[in-house]
Amino acid sequence: MGPDQALLYIVATPIGNLADMVPRAVEVLQCADLVAAEDTRHSQRLFSHFNIDTPLMAYHDHSDDKRTEQILQRLEQGQTVALISDAGTPLISDPGYRLVREARTRGIQVVPIPGACAFVAALCAAGLPSDRFSFEGFLPAKPGAREKALQELAADTRTMVFYEAPHRVADTLAAMAEIFGAEREAVIAREISKAFETFHLAPLAELAEWVRADSNQQRGEIVLLVRGAERRQGAELDSEAERVMKLLLAELPPKRAAALAAEITGVNKKALYNWSLEQK
Repeated sequence: MGPDQALLYIVATPIGNLADMVPRAVEVLQCADLVAAEDTRHSQRLFSHFNIDTPLMAYHDHSDDKRTEQILQRLEQGQTVALISDAGTPLISDPGYRLVREARTRGIQVVPIPGACAFVAALCAAGLPSDRFSFEGFLPAKPGAREKALQELAADTRTMVFYEAPHRVADTLAAMAEIFGAEREAVIAREISKAFETFHLAPLAELAEWVRADSNQQRGEIVLLVRGAERRQGAELDSEAERVMKLLLAELPPKRAAALAAEITGVNKKALYNWSLEQK
């Protein structure tokens, strides 16, 4: 951290157990000129535990452009600034994008300090396929918008990862069971790295009932993971596979187009080939 080198650090902090704080993160927070925190009062516990006395500034979803500019001015003066969220990795369902984007635009170096991330921790311990997944963050709070969002994801073949608020989790699981299907496998991962850490895998209808029946499962920090839809083996394709096939068929014979599309989309090569024959 040279005195004339502008550095913006994006620092991951523990999602529960303070022992998960990496040494490099402690050093950066201790040595920075300023720490931009989602909630300065919440961050004080972390600072007290690790003997960090660096000045704190609030920076959150409701921060205006003036606050962003104040931080950027400090950086342009050669100061080092560390961005943290309440827990986990900043910018994962947290504020910070505007600051990072503008810093890079101005030629300020942005350095990530890796550490805890709730959805990554949940995914690696859930027991669902993790080779292809999509992080969806929080679903809309209103039922109509939530159901529309779920309908758009119903055919996604990747494992889907969501964050959800405790007071909405039972209703969200019920909606998932209705839209994705009662037998679709899902996992609730709750209070990861804390005293009451819970992982429970079950078909969506059963999981929704289990959560509804136990108010303890409607508390704390929650990650929901849902197995992707079964890949269709027939001649009907999802929109992405169709798009890829149409592009390839414009230049290649069906057999070659199907082979390449299978590598790109993961859809069965025979299904792609059969689809191409039906288009003639």
